[in-house]
Amino acid sequence: MMEAKDSILLEIQDTVKAYAGIMSRVAQVEVEVVDENLFRIAGTGIFADHVNEDMSVEGYVYRHVLRTGSLEIIYEPGKEPLCQSCPRRNVCREEIEISMPIRFGTRNIGVIGLIGSTPNQKARILKEEAMYLELLAQIADFISAKASEMAETKRRKSLLETLNSVINHVEKGILIFGKNEIVAAANPAAEKQLSTRQLEGKTVSVTPTGDSLNHQNEYRIQIDGREYLVMGHHYDLDRDPERYARLLLFESTRAIRERYYEITSTVPLEGVFNMIGSSPQTRSLQEEIRKVAKSTSTVLITGESGSGKEIVASAIWKASDRKDHRFIAINCGAIPEPLLESELFGYVKGAFTGADPNGRMGKFELANKGVIFLDEIGDMPLYLQVKLLRVLQERKIIRIGSNQVIPIDVRIIAATNKNLQEMIEKKQFREDLYYRLNVIPLKVAPLRERTEDIKDLVLHFAGRYAGLFGKKLQSITEDTMEALCRYPWYGNVRELENSVEFMINMMEEEGILNRQTLPDNILGTVRETKNVSVPAPPAQQIRPLKDLEEQEIRRALELFGSGTEGKRQAAKALGISLATLYRKLG
Repeated sequence: MMEAKDSILLEIQDTVKAYAGIMSRVAQVEVEVVDENLFRIAGTGIFADHVNEDMSVEGYVYRHVLRTGSLEIIYEPGKEPLCQSCPRRNVCREEIEISMPIRFGTRNIGVIGLIGSTPNQKARILKEEAMYLELLAQIADFISAKASEMAETKRRKSLLETLNSVINHVEKGILIFGKNEIVAAANPAAEKQLSTRQLEGKTVSVTPTGDSLNHQNEYRIQIDGREYLVMGHHYDLDRDPERYARLLLFESTRAIRERYYEITSTVPLEGVFNMIGSSPQTRSLQEEIRKVAKSTSTVLITGESGSGKEIVASAIWKASDRKDHRFIAINCGAIPEPLLESELFGYVKGAFTGADPNGRMGKFELANKGVIFLDEIGDMPLYLQVKLLRVLQERKIIRIGSNQVIPIDVRIIAATNKNLQEMIEKKQFREDLYYRLNVIPLKVAPLRERTEDIKDLVLHFAGRYAGLFGKKLQSITEDTMEALCRYPWYGNVRELENSVEFMINMMEEEGILNRQTLPDNILGTVRETKNVSVPAPPAQQIRPLKDLEEQEIRRALELFGSGTEGKRQAAKALGISLATLYRKLG
């Protein structure tokens, strides 16, 4: 006996045997069934003892039927053309044989044979041939139907196993409910997110909050006295409502919050965390940062535009326990006033005309567990100052158009180049907010007051931009470095960086930064310095910084133009924001 190969009929062998027995008793003849591998699945009478045997050596007629899919009647077994190759043709005990294919779709999966092994049986068959053919066809159909049923069951089982495997490896939580909020099935991700083992059989309440985000709705899940906020989809199942009525595919709102937006930051995150400079002012500031980094207290950084306030903020974050969470920076002066509130607090769908139909998460939510940096805090409108004060007091926010209170754990760092105390006197800034922000005050000195840092910064920026532009920097001439160190840098570090970037672009192939690479404004200062041989002018002849500032703004607008794009380029060259430029223009 040879080992059987897999086949559909072999998987339903008991059923096939039963049908073969019924056919044999009704027709009073012998019946056998072979599968597509010519393996005998069932047999009656003289074939009963040979079930589960390989017939590939002798089953020439059956092979022909499997190949052609046609009915074959052998009236003279052993003598007809199909029998000539059979090794048993000379000892064949059959008197007549009817072979009919068993089909499964377009595939022939076996053959049922009706055999008359005596002259009386042959005579009976010939007399009622049409009836026997019809009966044989019905039995073949019955077997085919059972095979189809088994295949469908097997397919569903395989599909269910596959789905279970997929579900168990899906990172999103899946809850399948039966009647009355009872969990019928849950995947490991759901158990993890809901901090509950063996969710099956538990009563879980799921109610929508009314909020939505990015095509997902928010739901409140209550289980064992605990509450969770999740985002996802709720589906009704109608196939088996008693066992499987509804499905919830979800992910924690916090997890979505962590990754929903790409970080939008005013801070270039590459290469800013190590403050560059060796001046006493810089070293003192570094020490202050070290002391306050581990705290959760609010920080207010003051200093001129371009002096590096954002770098100080990022350095605090990088040295803190929150460094593994997000650093979100937002320039309160660069975002139009009507949009600033939605940027900070987010909104739900339908909150206002023109809003994203899916809603949007605000920067405070995005920065949860991390740090939010509010640059140009002095430009924040008064009505938003009230809301910010409430956030500082309660550590909670509400999206625009929603009534859902969202707790947040955020450290706030603010920065300004304005005199907030003067603004308080002018009723332009809230005094209570100022004291909430100014818990830890840090001051960044202008670059002209820490000239020792200039050389370090020049070398840093020169190396950085040379690498970015694919150039090889060989050296910086002594007179060029001297000119850079003597320049007043009213635009501070930002202006210095822009100037060095310009110089790298102007650098020739030999890789030397010389006086020819200097921007015109710095070259002009060098020439003026060289031509001056008289003592320094008296104090009354010193020009106010405001006048110098206005002069540089006019020069920038003459160079780039007074249109919107020209102003944008001018602001960049001056090292200030576009909003600051508009403000200075009056």
